[in-house]
Amino acid sequence: MKTLVITGGTDGMGRALARTYLDRGDTVVVVGRDPAKALPGAVFIPADLSLISENRRVIEEVNAKFPTVDVVVLCARYFRTHRFVTEEGLEGTFALDYLSRFLLSHGLTAPGVIVNVSGPGQPTGRVHWDDLMLERAYDGVTAQFQAGKANDLLGVAFAARHHDRTRYVLIHPGGVSTSVAGEYDEATAAHVEALKRHGMPVKEGIKPIIARIDDPPAEPLSAFVRERPIGLEHPSFDRRAAERLHELTLELIGAHGGTRK
Repeated sequence: MKTLVITGGTDGMGRALARTYLDRGDTVVVVGRDPAKALPGAVFIPADLSLISENRRVIEEVNAKFPTVDVVVLCARYFRTHRFVTEEGLEGTFALDYLSRFLLSHGLTAPGVIVNVSGPGQPTGRVHWDDLMLERAYDGVTAQFQAGKANDLLGVAFAARHHDRTRYVLIHPGGVSTSVAGEYDEATAAHVEALKRHGMPVKEGIKPIIARIDDPPAEPLSAFVRERPIGLEHPSFDRRAAERLHELTLELIGAHGGTRK
C-alpha cells in the first residue's frame, strides 16, 4: 500500500486521484483550503498554499505523521484575471502555482515520486527574470505561463540535487473538463466555460497521471504531454536557467525566514 500526498485534492483531477487511491486502500493525504470538501477516508490538512508559512506548516505536519511518503502529486492552482498579492507580499499565482510546489518538493522527506501536474514544454510563456512578481505588466495568462515555465525549471534543479532518491515527473494532462478554479473577468470566464464543454472528462484526464504514479519512469526527471514524452533537450529544461531560478527562489523564501536547500 502507498502513502500519497495530493495538493488541490478537494476538486477536479486532484479529488479524482485521491478517490482512486482511497478506493485501492492506500493512505491519501489531501491538502486543500475547504474542510467541507474533504474526502471521507482521506487525511485532510487545511492550508492556503499560496502562503510560505502555510507550506512550512504542512511540511512539518506531513513529515511528523508520515515518515515515508511514496508519492506527492502537485495539483493546486488558481487563476486570477487581476493581480493579487498575498499577505506575505508575493504575487498570488507565482506563490501558489510555483513557490508552493518548490517548497513541498524540497521540504517533504524523500518521497519516491513527485508528479507535478503543470504544463511542461509549452512553446509560449517565459520567466520574467527582472519582474517575477509581474508588478509592471500583470496578465492572468502571462502569470500562468510563467508558473508553468518555472515548474519546468524546478524539475531540472530538483533532479540535479535528488537524482538518487526521487523521480520527478512533469505532466500536462491535456484539455480536461475540470473545475478550473479562479476569479475571471467576463471574457475569460466564457473561454473557460468553452474549455469545460469541449474538454475530456476528469476520469479520462487522470489516466496518464495514474500511469506515471503506478509505473514511474526510471529517470530522475521526465516530462509528458499525456502519454507522449517530451525530450529534456527542449529549451524549457535549460540547466543554467534552472539554477538561476533555484537561487532566486531561495532568496525569496529566505526573505520570509526560510532556509536554503
